[in-house]
Amino acid sequence: MKEPTLNAEPAVQRRLLDLQDLDLQLDQVAHKRASLPEHKALKDLAAEKSVVDRELVTADTEVSDLQREQKKADSDVEQVRQRRARNQQRLDSGQVTSPRDLENLQHEIGSLDRRISDLEDSELEVMEKLEAAEVVQSGLRTRAEAFAGRQSELETTRDSTLKELDEQRAGIADQRAKVVAELPEQLVTQYQRLREHNGGIGAAPLVGKRCMGCRMELSPSDLNTIKAAPADAVLRCEECGRILVRTSESAA
Repeated sequence: MKEPTLNAEPAVQRRLLDLQDLDLQLDQVAHKRASLPEHKALKDLAAEKSVVDRELVTADTEVSDLQREQKKADSDVEQVRQRRARNQQRLDSGQVTSPRDLENLQHEIGSLDRRISDLEDSELEVMEKLEAAEVVQSGLRTRAEAFAGRQSELETTRDSTLKELDEQRAGIADQRAKVVAELPEQLVTQYQRLREHNGGIGAAPLVGKRCMGCRMELSPSDLNTIKAAPADAVLRCEECGRILVRTSESAA
C-alpha cells in the first residue's frame, strides 16, 4: 500500500534532523556499551580462570591423595620401628637365653632394619612427590587469586564506564522525547520505519545536490521536482527512500 503524502513546515522538517542526530548519538552510546574492552577482557579472563580452576581441582586431589599416602607410609614405618624396638629390648634384657632363639631374634632385627630402610625410602619418595604437588597447588592458588583481583578491577572499570554511558543515554533520551513531542505523529512513525530499514538513518539533509543519507547526487530531473515541490512537502530521496530535508545548503 502506498504511503500517504505527508506535509510539515520546513522548520518542523529540520527538527527531524535533530531527532536523527540524537538517534545516532544513542546508537553510538549503545555501540560503546557493547564494545567496551572490559567485556572481552572479562570473557578471556573467565576462560583462563576456568582452565586454572580445573587444574587446581586436579592439584588439590593429588595433594590430598599424597597426604593420605604419606600418612600410611609414616604409619608403616612407625609400626616396624616399634616392633624392632621391642625385639631389641628383648635382646638387650637377656631374657632370651637359647642360642637358637637369639639367632632368630637377631635375624629378625636385621630383617626389620632392612624393612625400615625400604619403607623410609618409600616415605621419602612420597614426601618429595607431596612437596612438588604442593608447589604446583600453591602456584595455581596464587594464579586463581590474581584472577579474582584482576576480575574485580575490570568489573569496577566496566561498571564505572557503563554508569557514565547510561547517564549520557538518559540525557540524550530526554532530549529526544522533547523533540518527538514537537513533531507530527505520522512523520515520526514514517521516520522510525525508514530508520529501521536503512541502517539507522531515516532522514537526511540535502546538501548541494547530494542526499547525505546515501551520499548520491540527485539527477537534474529529481532536483527540478524538489524545486517545484511546496515548502511543506515531506520529500523522499529517489535513490535510498529516506526522508530528504531541504536546508539552506540545498541546491533545490
